Amino acid sequence: APPWAYIACACGLFIYQSLDAIDGKQARRTNSSTPLGELFDHGCDSLSTVFVVLGTCIAVQLGTNPDWMFFCCFAGTFMFYCAHWQTYVSGTLRFGIIDVTEVQIFIIIMHLLAVIGGPPFWQSLIPILNIQVKIFPALCTVAGTIFSCTNYFGVIFTGGVGKNGSTIAGTSVLSPFLHIGSVIALAAMIYKKSAVQLFERHPCLYILTFGFVSAKITNKLVVAHMTKSEMYLYDTAFIGPALLFLDQYFNSFIDEYIVLWIALILSLFDLLRYCVSVCNQIAAHLHIHVFRIKGCPTHSNHH
Repeated sequence: APPWAYIACACGLFIYQSLDAIDGKQARRTNSSTPLGELFDHGCDSLSTVFVVLGTCIAVQLGTNPDWMFFCCFAGTFMFYCAHWQTYVSGTLRFGIIDVTEVQIFIIIMHLLAVIGGPPFWQSLIPILNIQVKIFPALCTVAGTIFSCTNYFGVIFTGGVGKNGSTIAGTSVLSPFLHIGSVIALAAMIYKKSAVQLFERHPCLYILTFGFVSAKITNKLVVAHMTKSEMYLYDTAFIGPALLFLDQYFNSFIDEYIVLWIALILSLFDLLRYCVSVCNQIAAHLHIHVFRIKGCPTHSNHH
């Protein structure tokens, strides 16, 4: 990509993480803190995570190492899901010493290095270790995943705040794993079983397709936490991945590339449909507007 693209990514991520950090303060200052704001916050995060990890992999030229790219992209979405999984179990969203903000700053630095050094920088070898520079961020991702998951699962396996150590919805603390586990398992199987090297040839389409699915189930988890309700495994988000899986099962009677596009469109449509529906329902229930602080006329008259 041209240097301006990396600069745009770095600036965009800095602005995004700054606004993401102050939105809560703004909501409290204007006395407009609601569950809708919480869903918007985490919902935007779930989608931005997909684009951030994908953009980072592109910046460090990780596309030539598909296994590493697959791991880094899905590790990012998995850790974000786990953060809300432990919230669903414990009732509290916890942050570690090294967490999202520090990772975002690290990613901004990598984008700036991509501007300064270009592709040759990431392709060069690290002395003594004899590995390419681009593998270093991937190894950091491995270390970060182990560190974060140790903390998350430490909370999850300790037991929840519900009855008999269950989640806040009274369900098994392991139940949310079925959703993210299914997404990653399907993604890995389709990647490795593809006869036309689908992921290697179209990594961006592939990551976006499964990223939208991950974002949908993460939003479902956030809503389940807010409403203290159970998460059900059956979900329309899995239609896209299921089409890819079935197409491979029947020896790709339809071109996998075409099915991938269909899966991408279905996954995006399903995510948007769900988000719009939930936001409108919450807004209607609380008698507030989605994008405006000022209350509805009925709400104003009531006071």
